Amino acid sequence: MPRTLKITLSYDGTDFHGWQVQPGLPTIQGELERVLAEIESAAVPVTGSGRTDAGVHALGQVVSFDLQNPIPASNLRKAMNRLLPPAIRVLAAEEAVAGFHARRAAVAKTYEYRLWRAEICPPTVYRYVYHHPYPLDFAAMQAAAPMFEGTRDFRSLAGADDTREQDDLARPRTIFTSRLEPGPELARFLLRGNGFLRHMVRNLVGTLLEVGKGNIRPEEIAGILEAADRQKAGPTAPPQGLFLLHVEY
Repeated sequence: MPRTLKITLSYDGTDFHGWQVQPGLPTIQGELERVLAEIESAAVPVTGSGRTDAGVHALGQVVSFDLQNPIPASNLRKAMNRLLPPAIRVLAAEEAVAGFHARRAAVAKTYEYRLWRAEICPPTVYRYVYHHPYPLDFAAMQAAAPMFEGTRDFRSLAGADDTREQDDLARPRTIFTSRLEPGPELARFLLRGNGFLRHMVRNLVGTLLEVGKGNIRPEEIAGILEAADRQKAGPTAPPQGLFLLHVEY
């Protein structure tokens, strides 16, 4: 009988074309399935809690899969880390209940977006922040951030290339926490919700940046969301500043 495994991953998404397998391109899912096939001597499909975009990072992505191999979970973690590229690390591996599904079982995810404010961006951080050394009205952005909280149709923040059916795109999602933590050099946007559309976090950050630039007023956020029209919101923020922090079950 196969066993269901649950692993927690951290990865630097810079050199990968996102989570999902793409023929001829390096992806996180592709690397995991490659090493698991070597361990299992058979194909092992994996399911992630969500699909991160090209260039997006993770500190706590969760993945589930079934395995026939009786290798203990602790040894599986070590074996996978020996075979995976250094930019992907298995932080933890454990037995899960039969049928555990990393995406369907998730009840909340937390993302962080990092904005580097200083004039010079150090070489050691440039891959992990959006460098924006220009004036921003952080008071207005802090006032606007909580306006995204609540349960609603978030189609105004959906990626234009989101291929889901309209009914699924319109299905309400809940944002539990949306806040901005400014700092002298590094500003952080923290978002916790029960589900996110494609590019939704980056589009939300892009909209807050427009508030900071004075192009959108905080009181306009409610109308932007009610319009359910991607054209009403701000542009998509670059991927390298985005991290999936952790997933709750």
